[in-house]
Amino acid sequence: QLQASGGGLVQPGGSLRLSCAASGIFFSIYSMRWYRQAPGNERELVAMITSGGSTNYADSVKGRFTISRDNAKNTVYLQMNGLKPEDTAVYYCNADAVNSATMTRNLYWGQGTQVTVSS
Repeated sequence: QLQASGGGLVQPGGSLRLSCAASGIFFSIYSMRWYRQAPGNERELVAMITSGGSTNYADSVKGRFTISRDNAKNTVYLQMNGLKPEDTAVYYCNADAVNSATMTRNLYWGQGTQVTVSS
């Protein structure tokens, strides 16, 4: 339903671009979010974007990360610049969406993609 990609190993100061594509089962998609979870930590919200393009970011990533979406492709992106070792985590995407088969609104999660920032 949600397929995340783009993670990998990068040196401090480097960049990565994550993508999360929603499958065709969704009738409509409202807000989309990126979360991350580091070992031993709770999952935390990194960035959110509404269907209209309004965005919010965690204080720890403001000025470094940019969330965007392509509504025609049902895809959300997370451009991550100036990466730091503390950004190392599994990154998950999330969509508030209506399932076209059931016409019910729920939160849907992608499978996660690993981001490792290390020299």
